[in-house]
Amino acid sequence: MQETEKYEKRDDLFSKVVRAGKRTYFFDVKATRTNQQYLTITESKRRFNEEQGKFFYEKHKVFLYGEDFDKFRDGLNAAISFIETGEEKQEISTEITNTEDKISTPVDVSFEDLGDDAES
Repeated sequence: MQETEKYEKRDDLFSKVVRAGKRTYFFDVKATRTNQQYLTITESKRRFNEEQGKFFYEKHKVFLYGEDFDKFRDGLNAAISFIETGEEKQEISTEITNTEDKISTPVDVSFEDLGDDAES
């Protein structure tokens, strides 16, 4: 029982609720078992199920990990800036700092073309 309580306490580190019209957004900071913090953003909308005659909440979640915070923030800021100004800001970057950002082109390889060295 104590083990379960320990995880529950560690799991929810921070929570902020933002009500925006018909939607509610939840910003929750949580921690993994290795104590790495991450953010969950949940959008909740109240919907009506006509078959059951009841309301329910439709939820969508995004999990955002620390290594992605800067890129997520940059993308969000760029999108908001575009909405506010109608102009797309061009980022000037001549240096690629992360190998994941490199653009690679697919290579078309046919294994039939490789053949057997003995047949050559």
